[in-house]
Amino acid sequence: MERHYGMDWLRIGAFGLLIFYHIGMVFVPWPFHAKTLHPAEWVTVPMLFTSPWRLTLLFLVSGYASRALWLKSRGAGHFVANRTYRLIVPLLFGIAVVVPPQSWVELTTQHLYSRGYLHFWTHEYWRFGEFHGLIFPTWNHLWFVGYLWLYTLALTVIAMLPGGGWAQHMFDRTFAGTRVLWLPAAYLLLTQVVVFQRWSDSHDVINDGVAHLAFFPAVLFGFALAGSEPVMAWIARLWKPAAAMGLAAYIVSVAIEIAYVEQPPWVVGRVMLAARYIQCWMTIVALNGIAEVFLNRDHQWRAMLTEAVFPFYLIHQTVIVVAMYFLLQWRVPEVVEFIVLVPVTAIGCWLFYRYGREVPLMRPLIGLRMARRSLSPLASGTGKGRA
Repeated sequence: MERHYGMDWLRIGAFGLLIFYHIGMVFVPWPFHAKTLHPAEWVTVPMLFTSPWRLTLLFLVSGYASRALWLKSRGAGHFVANRTYRLIVPLLFGIAVVVPPQSWVELTTQHLYSRGYLHFWTHEYWRFGEFHGLIFPTWNHLWFVGYLWLYTLALTVIAMLPGGGWAQHMFDRTFAGTRVLWLPAAYLLLTQVVVFQRWSDSHDVINDGVAHLAFFPAVLFGFALAGSEPVMAWIARLWKPAAAMGLAAYIVSVAIEIAYVEQPPWVVGRVMLAARYIQCWMTIVALNGIAEVFLNRDHQWRAMLTEAVFPFYLIHQTVIVVAMYFLLQWRVPEVVEFIVLVPVTAIGCWLFYRYGREVPLMRPLIGLRMARRSLSPLASGTGKGRA
């Protein structure tokens, strides 16, 4: 299986967009760990552009990458051990070190907590229970890593079953033509709108079953897509109509959001929910098609950026929340908060990655291999890859 550079760029872009999304969470009237004093309703409009599909896309891309890792592994045990090392070690480090500052900021700015950070970490964070309505310890944004590890275990069991060639053949036939557009969309509408009504995720792995019905199939789809040139070819052909339908669904969501300041009528709410999941899948198909048609080329920066995105993901939300804590103390205007948050977050993430990759003992904690590879931009060649 040749490396698909377009999927690398898609993964890089998806994680980069997630960082901007979490900066936006500071300013939108939705719950978050650090909030500006005057959230703006209009920020909801750009946030609705990415919120329906960003996580499903990340799980699909992760499933795609898992196919290559599976093929390179020396059996199922080696695959699981590798994924556990690369996911669980950073997750535990994140829960113990990266996430607690977010919780302390949330307590001090939203729950009138007055003790210092060290007292919070030693006396409150490890209580394994509720404190001021929050559960500690917690994983906050790192829930994605925990879910992905569990999906990896389930994926391993499925991949070990006999009949893999037949299953791949059935995938190629099932999602040929326009079925790659409407079959997954119909599944999402059935499970997320008709049978259940999922507006958000609980991030509670035990009680988040409806989210699992969306995210785990995305991993499976990505895994199968990595071995399917026919389906990828159809995605490349259909990305334009998919983008048009995704944009139309987004416009419907925005129109309803603007028209109803309060809770919309039941029927209107279901229309908006359906539009969100249509937007979700159509946008994902469009982005995968763009990656196949336009982005399947190497670049001198790709290898380094591909390695950097996971450390960036680990630290970015903590940088945002802590930076916002200080901005709240200074009481600067909202536009200044945004102008400061963007470069501070980028610099903080870059320093975390650059320092972590140079310290051997830090590398596994931030999701990097122990054996350091040269990732100088000049060290990687250029070329074109295929799925």
